[in-house]
Amino acid sequence: MLHLQIAANVASAIQAHPDFTSPALQSKTHGWTCYGPKNTILPHIVDLRDTRFDQVKVNLAALSRDQLELFFAIEEPEEDARKAIKPKDLHKYFPTVPFKGWTVKKTETDLPMFGTIGAMYQCYWDYLNLKYDDGTTLIDEVFKAGSIQNDIFNATAGGYKPEYPGFSANLSAAGTGAEALPLISNMLSAITDQGEGSLLKDPPAPMLMAVEERYRANRANLEADYPGATDSGGPAPSPDAAARADNDKPDHYERYVDLMGWIDQIETWPQWFASGKRWTAAELEAPDYDPTKNPYGLPSTQEVADAINRMAYPAKPADRAKNYKLFTQASIGGIAGVTTVLDSYWNTAGGVFPYPAMSGSGDRMGICWAVFGEAPDLSIGLGDPTPDTLKHSCQSLSFDVLGNNSCADVELFHACRGSNNCKAQGGCGFVQPTTGGGLCGHFLAAQNLCGGPSPPPPPSNTVYSAPSDNKCGTFGGCAVPISASQLLNSSGNMELFDFTGPTNAPAPIAKMPFTEGERVHDVAYRAYRQVMQHRGKTVPETPPPPDDLRLIFIPST
Repeated sequence: MLHLQIAANVASAIQAHPDFTSPALQSKTHGWTCYGPKNTILPHIVDLRDTRFDQVKVNLAALSRDQLELFFAIEEPEEDARKAIKPKDLHKYFPTVPFKGWTVKKTETDLPMFGTIGAMYQCYWDYLNLKYDDGTTLIDEVFKAGSIQNDIFNATAGGYKPEYPGFSANLSAAGTGAEALPLISNMLSAITDQGEGSLLKDPPAPMLMAVEERYRANRANLEADYPGATDSGGPAPSPDAAARADNDKPDHYERYVDLMGWIDQIETWPQWFASGKRWTAAELEAPDYDPTKNPYGLPSTQEVADAINRMAYPAKPADRAKNYKLFTQASIGGIAGVTTVLDSYWNTAGGVFPYPAMSGSGDRMGICWAVFGEAPDLSIGLGDPTPDTLKHSCQSLSFDVLGNNSCADVELFHACRGSNNCKAQGGCGFVQPTTGGGLCGHFLAAQNLCGGPSPPPPPSNTVYSAPSDNKCGTFGGCAVPISASQLLNSSGNMELFDFTGPTNAPAPIAKMPFTEGERVHDVAYRAYRQVMQHRGKTVPETPPPPDDLRLIFIPST
């Protein structure tokens, strides 16, 4: 995400508004067309058929020698890439600036094949330094001071410490193109050094064997920003600092080379399933697990294991494909929750980075692997919700039936407040004020969701949205469907809304207390019952047991 942020900030500064849902990579339904079992092209980088990797496909798959060779092709330094490309095809790659035959009518689809990511950034840099006859450069023409610049890594609000103090990851300090150039050089070099182990050639720089110190995460600051905690809430070493700072010296390419040496010792999900294994309760239990200590009434490990196995091996074998598609589209929706929000994040001032969606989409993909032993098929896409209808966020919460619907439509699944697009679609344990302005898992320490300084407590009269009963988009929080293990993180009062008229306009009808540690779905159902009673409808006093999907999904996914 650091590389994404850097690239987006540079693009924003030169008035090339970042587009994270480009048709060059995605279909209109958020299917990732650049992946597939027959795909061989890394867009605008290399066609693997032209290289020594000519049997490798651009696809999501289990870790293997072929998959690592795909990673090699993505992160190769130029010296190795030139050797990997077949001599007869080398002329297709490594263009020089300005591009031959380029006109103002050409678009991103007309860009050349660069050969490596580093070569692409080198061309980017060379273009920004391109001189006109009057002595000015392209950066002088296109740079815009005061452009939207976002920085989630080196923010300092609320006591947060910069993770990469060795360089600036944004261009806010630049007032002119000339002032921006050295910052851009540093930022783009951070990408190439961390990725393939090289710097921009200005002047020509030798290939490095390790990431320079200035481009590594600062361990002390990570420990301050992301303190660890024991199960009981006591202090513990920071896992973020250990995972990131302690492993920042090798670049990505070096890591893949090292990993190739371990490939025969790694068991993958397909191998695990092929050996005939099934999920058991014991595999979900930590060494100190005690089933008698369950004050919140969470599902047991046996219930979760049984749910996973029912999804993977249903009574009707044909249902497995349906289940797999559901989990695949849940992953696609989670990723779309990242990309669609990022489209506005760099184009509208004051946006919030969709960190929960990023984490949640990774969780959903990991769960798909764990349940089916397969990567989700990100190419199939996800349709749009039916327009002009009142939605709901989870099992037994539909306002159109009496507490017995199975689940929300998969098109509504989301893992971030920012991708909760409409009323009655919230489902989060991070309660949101009915006035807006709350956050949903954003990890800046200023918001105190990763152990940082505590923000001021909300006013005592703050009223919150109820899950699945929020009045409008983003107000109800994240995580649809609602995990059976999701708990509320605070106490207070929720305002309940009925939805009336042809537009389902929200109308406040009552307030309802809630308590920290309550299960989110229980509170959602309690709110649902009150709304239905207001409508003169009678629904069961208690909701049905959680379905398998809710048992399998972990909180905030």
